[in-house]
Amino acid sequence: MRGTLYIFSGPAGVGKGTVLQQALKKLPNISYSVSCTTRAPRPGLDVEGKTYYFLSEEEFLRRIAAGDFLEYANVHGHLYGTRRDIVEEALASGTDIVLEIDVQGAFIVKKKIPEAVTVFVKPPSLDELVRRLKKRGSECREEQELRIKNAKEELLHAEEYDYVIVNDIVEDAVAEFIKIVKKHREELK
Repeated sequence: MRGTLYIFSGPAGVGKGTVLQQALKKLPNISYSVSCTTRAPRPGLDVEGKTYYFLSEEEFLRRIAAGDFLEYANVHGHLYGTRRDIVEEALASGTDIVLEIDVQGAFIVKKKIPEAVTVFVKPPSLDELVRRLKKRGSECREEQELRIKNAKEELLHAEEYDYVIVNDIVEDAVAEFIKIVKKHREELK
């Protein structure tokens, strides 16, 4: 049986990575698709091959030309892309896979794989999102402002997703995502 693709989106700073990290520890037979990016690793936070595959812009553009990406986009001034081979291998083997990608990438993948399940993670409020972005301190002020501007735009698309999870309390958001995965697995039986 083919695996299910879950597309996980939400604005920067909403806690997507935290929710996924905790949920994936509790869910069997599901993997995380590591994206490629041209942005620099965040010291102490990013690990090559675990959080992202860090590529030069030249290498990224070469891979676009070769058709290596299921989707790619310019987000916050950097290129991000989902490797087609990772996703196809997981799905073909019957393993569920999660993509943590931005809104524009989510819509591209959904057109290519219409049976994908889309999940949008929202903050409890825009003020809380701004607080979280500033607290994490991994971006300069200009980058924070760009991410806040982009977050406002991304939040307008939340209702276009199959599911919306409000990440107010992390444990509740984790439980909600696990419930979504279990529901879809039951439907496929």
